[in-house]
Amino acid sequence: MSDRTLYRDSSRGMLSGVCAGIANYFNIEVWLVRIICISLTLLGGALITLLAYVALSFMLEPAPTEQSATAQHKQTHTLKNKPWQQGQSTEALIATLEQDFERIEGQVQHLEAYVTSKRFQVDREFNRL
Repeated sequence: MSDRTLYRDSSRGMLSGVCAGIANYFNIEVWLVRIICISLTLLGGALITLLAYVALSFMLEPAPTEQSATAQHKQTHTLKNKPWQQGQSTEALIATLEQDFERIEGQVQHLEAYVTSKRFQVDREFNRL
C-alpha cells in the first residue's frame, strides 16, 4: 500500500489549495491540474467541477508544511529552465546531463545483469509457487 495522503496545499494554491494538493498526490505539476479543472469547467462540467472543488476544499485537511516543501522540491525541474537564467553555462549543463545519463546507464546495466542471471530465474520460479 502507498503512504500517500491527499491534502490541500494552501501554500501553493490559488484559492484553497485543492489543485495543488491533487498535483502533490499524483506528483504532477500544479498548472496541469489547473488546466484540467478549467477545461472541465468550460466543456460543460461547470456544476460538477465546482461542487467537487468546494467539497474537496471542506473535506481535505491542510498539508503539513514539510510535505508541501518536499512536494515543491520534487516538482522543481531544472532542465526546463534556460541555462543562462540559472547562471549555468551550457558546458556545465551538458556535463550535468552526461553524469545523469551515465548514472542511469549504470542502473540499466545492473538491471540487465540481474534479469539475465540465474538468480532472477530462481526468484521468478519461487514467485510462481
